[in-house]
Amino acid sequence: MIAAAQILEVQSLQKINTPANSETKIAGVSPAGDYILLTTVSNNGLIRYDLATGKSTELSSAQGAGYNVKISNDGKEIAFRETTIDKNRMRRNNILRQNFASGKRQLIASGQRDLTKMDVKDAGMTVTILDRHIALTRGTQTTMLAPCGEDKSYIWPSVSPDGKHLCFYLTTGGCYVSDINGSNPQFIARDCRAAKWYNNNVIVGMADEDDGERLTASAIVAYSLDGQKQVLTDKSMVAVYPYAVEGAVVFTTEQGETYLLKVK
Repeated sequence: MIAAAQILEVQSLQKINTPANSETKIAGVSPAGDYILLTTVSNNGLIRYDLATGKSTELSSAQGAGYNVKISNDGKEIAFRETTIDKNRMRRNNILRQNFASGKRQLIASGQRDLTKMDVKDAGMTVTILDRHIALTRGTQTTMLAPCGEDKSYIWPSVSPDGKHLCFYLTTGGCYVSDINGSNPQFIARDCRAAKWYNNNVIVGMADEDDGERLTASAIVAYSLDGQKQVLTDKSMVAVYPYAVEGAVVFTTEQGETYLLKVK
Protein backbone atom coordinates (compact mmCIF):
# COMPACT_ATOMS: atom_id res chain seq x y z
CA MET A 1 0.00 0.00 0.00
CA ILE A 2 1.25 3.49 -0.89
CA ALA A 3 0.32 6.34 1.42
CA ALA A 4 1.02 10.04 1.51
CA ALA A 5 -0.77 10.14 4.87
CA GLN A 6 -2.16 7.53 7.24
CA ILE A 7 -5.88 8.30 7.16
CA LEU A 8 -7.16 4.71 7.37
CA GLU A 9 -5.37 1.64 8.69
CA VAL A 10 -5.59 -1.09 6.05
CA GLN A 11 -6.16 -4.51 7.60
CA SER A 12 -6.82 -6.80 4.64
CA LEU A 13 -7.75 -6.94 0.96
CA GLN A 14 -10.07 -9.77 -0.07
CA LYS A 15 -11.42 -10.73 -3.47
CA ILE A 16 -15.14 -11.50 -3.30
CA ASN A 17 -16.16 -14.49 -5.35
CA THR A 18 -18.85 -12.86 -7.44
CA PRO A 19 -18.99 -13.98 -11.08
CA ALA A 20 -16.35 -11.94 -12.92
CA ASN A 21 -17.96 -9.71 -15.52
CA SER A 22 -16.19 -6.78 -17.16
CA GLU A 23 -19.45 -4.81 -16.95
CA THR A 24 -19.84 -5.15 -13.17
CA LYS A 25 -19.69 -2.26 -10.71
CA ILE A 26 -20.90 -1.62 -7.17
CA ALA A 27 -24.32 0.01 -6.77
CA GLY A 28 -24.38 0.15 -2.97
CA VAL A 29 -23.32 -1.38 0.34
CA SER A 30 -25.62 -2.04 3.29
CA PRO A 31 -24.99 0.10 6.40
CA ALA A 32 -23.95 -3.01 8.34
CA GLY A 33 -21.67 -4.19 5.52
CA ASP A 34 -23.43 -7.56 5.24
CA TYR A 35 -24.43 -7.28 1.58
CA ILE A 36 -23.50 -5.35 -1.54
CA LEU A 37 -25.55 -4.38 -4.57
CA LEU A 38 -24.09 -5.01 -8.01
CA THR A 39 -25.05 -3.56 -11.38
CA THR A 40 -23.34 -2.92 -14.73
CA VAL A 41 -21.32 0.11 -15.83
CA SER A 42 -24.47 1.17 -17.71
CA ASN A 43 -26.56 0.74 -14.51
CA ASN A 44 -28.55 -2.11 -16.01
CA GLY A 45 -29.85 -4.81 -13.68
CA LEU A 46 -29.46 -5.10 -9.91
CA ILE A 47 -28.11 -8.02 -7.86
CA ARG A 48 -27.86 -8.44 -4.09
CA TYR A 49 -24.76 -10.35 -3.00
CA ASP A 50 -24.61 -11.57 0.63
CA LEU A 51 -21.05 -11.44 1.91
CA ALA A 52 -21.54 -14.12 4.59
CA THR A 53 -23.18 -16.77 2.39
CA GLY A 54 -21.91 -15.82 -1.07
CA LYS A 55 -25.50 -16.02 -2.35
CA SER A 56 -26.51 -13.82 -5.29
CA THR A 57 -30.13 -12.73 -5.75
CA GLU A 58 -31.28 -10.91 -8.88
CA LEU A 59 -33.55 -8.02 -7.90
CA SER A 60 -34.07 -6.61 -11.39
CA SER A 61 -32.84 -7.07 -14.95
CA ALA A 62 -34.20 -3.70 -16.12
CA GLN A 63 -32.35 -0.72 -17.53
CA GLY A 64 -31.41 1.90 -14.95
CA ALA A 65 -31.99 -0.37 -11.96
CA GLY A 66 -28.50 0.22 -10.61
CA TYR A 67 -28.56 4.01 -10.80
CA ASN A 68 -28.65 5.90 -7.48
CA VAL A 69 -30.17 3.05 -5.45
CA LYS A 70 -31.45 4.10 -2.01
CA ILE A 71 -30.80 1.88 1.03
CA SER A 72 -32.63 2.36 4.34
CA ASN A 73 -30.61 3.02 7.48
CA ASP A 74 -31.34 -0.48 8.80
CA GLY A 75 -30.44 -2.09 5.45
CA LYS A 76 -33.74 -3.95 5.26
CA GLU A 77 -35.21 -1.96 2.40
CA ILE A 78 -34.08 -0.40 -0.87
CA ALA A 79 -35.66 1.76 -3.55
CA PHE A 80 -34.60 1.55 -7.19
CA ARG A 81 -35.85 2.46 -10.62
CA GLU A 82 -36.64 0.57 -13.80
CA THR A 83 -36.38 2.66 -16.97
CA THR A 84 -38.69 2.31 -19.97
CA ILE A 85 -39.16 4.30 -23.18
CA ASP A 86 -42.69 5.59 -23.84
CA LYS A 87 -44.44 5.96 -27.21
CA ASN A 88 -42.96 9.44 -27.59
CA ARG A 89 -39.48 7.99 -27.06
CA MET A 90 -39.20 9.69 -23.66
CA ARG A 91 -37.51 7.96 -20.74
CA ARG A 92 -39.86 7.05 -17.89
CA ASN A 93 -39.01 5.52 -14.53
CA ASN A 94 -41.02 3.09 -12.49
CA ILE A 95 -39.81 3.40 -8.89
CA LEU A 96 -39.97 0.29 -6.73
CA ARG A 97 -39.39 -0.48 -3.07
CA GLN A 98 -37.97 -3.89 -2.06
CA ASN A 99 -38.27 -5.11 1.54
CA PHE A 100 -35.80 -7.89 2.26
CA ALA A 101 -37.36 -8.94 5.58
CA SER A 102 -40.82 -9.58 4.12
CA GLY A 103 -39.74 -10.29 0.56
CA LYS A 104 -42.42 -7.90 -0.69
CA ARG A 105 -41.93 -5.49 -3.57
CA GLN A 106 -44.03 -2.33 -3.95
CA LEU A 107 -44.45 0.08 -6.86
CA ILE A 108 -43.92 3.56 -5.39
CA ALA A 109 -44.51 5.56 -8.56
CA SER A 110 -44.81 4.91 -12.28
CA GLY A 111 -43.95 6.93 -15.36
CA GLN A 112 -41.69 9.39 -13.51
CA ARG A 113 -39.32 11.64 -15.47
CA ASP A 114 -37.20 12.52 -12.44
CA LEU A 115 -35.96 10.57 -9.42
CA THR A 116 -36.78 12.94 -6.57
CA LYS A 117 -39.50 10.55 -5.36
CA MET A 118 -36.97 7.76 -4.91
CA ASP A 119 -36.87 7.19 -1.18
CA VAL A 120 -37.20 4.52 1.47
CA LYS A 121 -38.32 4.68 5.08
CA ASP A 122 -35.59 6.02 7.40
CA ALA A 123 -33.18 6.67 4.53
CA GLY A 124 -32.75 10.28 5.66
CA MET A 125 -31.68 12.80 3.03
CA THR A 126 -31.12 11.61 -0.51
CA VAL A 127 -29.44 13.27 -3.48
CA THR A 128 -29.51 12.87 -7.22
CA ILE A 129 -28.71 15.00 -10.28
CA LEU A 130 -31.46 16.87 -12.15
CA ASP A 131 -30.67 19.21 -15.04
CA ARG A 132 -26.94 19.09 -14.15
CA HIS A 133 -27.57 20.35 -10.59
CA ILE A 134 -27.91 18.63 -7.20
CA ALA A 135 -31.43 17.69 -6.05
CA LEU A 136 -31.49 17.22 -2.26
CA THR A 137 -34.63 15.51 -0.95
CA ARG A 138 -35.83 15.47 2.67
CA GLY A 139 -39.08 13.52 2.92
CA THR A 140 -41.31 15.07 0.23
CA GLN A 141 -39.35 18.34 -0.05
CA THR A 142 -36.72 18.67 -2.80
CA THR A 143 -34.26 21.57 -2.95
CA MET A 144 -32.09 22.31 -5.98
CA LEU A 145 -28.46 23.19 -5.15
CA ALA A 146 -25.56 24.59 -7.18
CA PRO A 147 -22.82 25.21 -4.58
CA CYS A 148 -20.19 26.41 -7.07
CA GLY A 149 -22.52 28.32 -9.38
CA GLU A 150 -25.56 27.82 -11.60
CA ASP A 151 -23.36 27.64 -14.70
CA LYS A 152 -21.55 24.50 -13.49
CA SER A 153 -22.41 20.83 -14.10
CA TYR A 154 -22.47 18.50 -11.09
CA ILE A 155 -22.14 14.72 -10.83
CA TRP A 156 -21.67 12.06 -8.13
CA PRO A 157 -23.39 13.76 -5.16
CA SER A 158 -23.24 12.08 -1.74
CA VAL A 159 -24.52 13.03 1.76
CA SER A 160 -22.27 12.56 4.81
CA PRO A 161 -23.45 10.06 7.46
CA ASP A 162 -24.36 12.84 9.90
CA GLY A 163 -26.30 14.70 7.20
CA LYS A 164 -24.26 17.89 7.60
CA HIS A 165 -22.21 17.89 4.37
CA LEU A 166 -22.39 17.16 0.66
CA CYS A 167 -19.66 15.70 -1.51
CA PHE A 168 -19.90 16.23 -5.26
CA TYR A 169 -17.81 16.51 -8.42
CA LEU A 170 -17.70 19.36 -10.91
CA THR A 171 -17.30 18.07 -14.45
CA THR A 172 -14.72 20.81 -15.05
CA GLY A 173 -13.33 21.36 -11.57
CA GLY A 174 -12.84 18.29 -9.38
CA CYS A 175 -14.19 17.01 -6.06
CA TYR A 176 -15.73 19.39 -3.53
CA VAL A 177 -17.37 19.22 -0.10
CA SER A 178 -19.95 21.80 1.05
CA ASP A 179 -22.39 22.31 3.88
CA ILE A 180 -25.64 20.40 3.38
CA ASN A 181 -27.38 23.55 2.09
CA GLY A 182 -24.68 24.03 -0.56
CA SER A 183 -22.82 26.82 1.22
CA ASN A 184 -19.07 27.00 1.86
CA PRO A 185 -17.85 24.74 -0.98
CA GLN A 186 -14.34 23.43 -0.30
CA PHE A 187 -12.12 22.01 -3.03
CA ILE A 188 -10.73 18.57 -2.15
CA ALA A 189 -8.94 17.19 -5.23
CA ARG A 190 -9.24 16.47 -8.92
CA ASP A 191 -8.16 12.85 -8.50
CA CYS A 192 -11.08 11.80 -6.29
CA ARG A 193 -13.84 10.89 -8.71
CA ALA A 194 -17.12 9.12 -7.85
CA ALA A 195 -16.39 9.81 -4.17
CA LYS A 196 -18.42 8.33 -1.30
CA TRP A 197 -18.29 9.08 2.40
CA TYR A 198 -16.40 6.67 4.65
CA ASN A 199 -17.25 8.66 7.76
CA ASN A 200 -17.97 12.31 8.51
CA ASN A 201 -14.34 13.32 7.97
CA VAL A 202 -13.14 11.00 5.18
CA ILE A 203 -14.23 10.36 1.61
CA VAL A 204 -13.04 7.64 -0.76
CA GLY A 205 -12.96 7.88 -4.54
CA MET A 206 -11.02 6.77 -7.58
CA ALA A 207 -7.96 8.39 -9.12
CA ASP A 208 -8.30 7.16 -12.69
CA GLU A 209 -6.25 7.79 -15.82
CA ASP A 210 -7.11 7.13 -19.47
CA ASP A 211 -5.66 7.45 -22.94
CA GLY A 212 -8.77 9.10 -24.37
CA GLU A 213 -10.46 5.79 -25.13
CA ARG A 214 -10.01 3.47 -22.16
CA LEU A 215 -8.80 3.41 -18.58
CA THR A 216 -5.07 2.83 -18.26
CA ALA A 217 -4.82 3.03 -14.46
CA SER A 218 -7.01 3.68 -11.44
CA ALA A 219 -6.48 3.52 -7.70
CA ILE A 220 -8.82 3.89 -4.74
CA VAL A 221 -7.88 6.95 -2.70
CA ALA A 222 -8.99 8.40 0.63
CA TYR A 223 -9.07 12.12 1.42
CA SER A 224 -9.69 13.74 4.77
CA LEU A 225 -11.51 17.05 4.83
CA ASP A 226 -8.30 18.81 5.89
CA GLY A 227 -6.66 17.78 2.60
CA GLN A 228 -4.63 14.71 3.53
CA LYS A 229 -4.47 11.94 0.92
CA GLN A 230 -3.92 8.19 1.15
CA VAL A 231 -3.67 5.76 -1.77
CA LEU A 232 -5.39 2.53 -0.72
CA THR A 233 -4.68 0.26 -3.72
CA ASP A 234 -1.54 -0.21 -5.79
CA LYS A 235 -0.94 -0.35 -9.54
CA SER A 236 -1.46 -4.12 -9.78
CA MET A 237 -5.17 -3.55 -10.53
CA VAL A 238 -7.40 -0.94 -12.13
CA ALA A 239 -9.69 -0.25 -9.16
CA VAL A 240 -12.87 1.77 -9.75
CA TYR A 241 -16.16 2.99 -8.24
CA PRO A 242 -15.70 2.46 -4.49
CA TYR A 243 -18.45 2.37 -1.87
CA ALA A 244 -17.72 2.61 1.83
CA VAL A 245 -19.18 1.91 5.26
CA GLU A 246 -17.40 2.19 8.58
CA GLY A 247 -14.72 -0.52 8.56
CA ALA A 248 -14.85 -1.43 4.87
CA VAL A 249 -14.38 -0.15 1.32
CA VAL A 250 -15.79 -2.20 -1.56
CA PHE A 251 -14.78 -1.66 -5.19
CA THR A 252 -14.62 -3.35 -8.57
CA THR A 253 -11.84 -3.64 -11.15
CA GLU A 254 -11.93 -2.96 -14.87
CA GLN A 255 -12.19 -6.75 -15.33
CA GLY A 256 -15.36 -6.83 -13.21
CA GLU A 257 -13.79 -8.44 -10.13
CA THR A 258 -15.06 -7.27 -6.73
CA TYR A 259 -12.82 -6.59 -3.74
CA LEU A 260 -13.43 -5.90 -0.04
CA LEU A 261 -10.85 -3.70 1.68
CA LYS A 262 -11.12 -3.92 5.46
CA VAL A 263 -9.91 -0.79 7.24
CA LYS A 264 -10.19 1.02 10.54
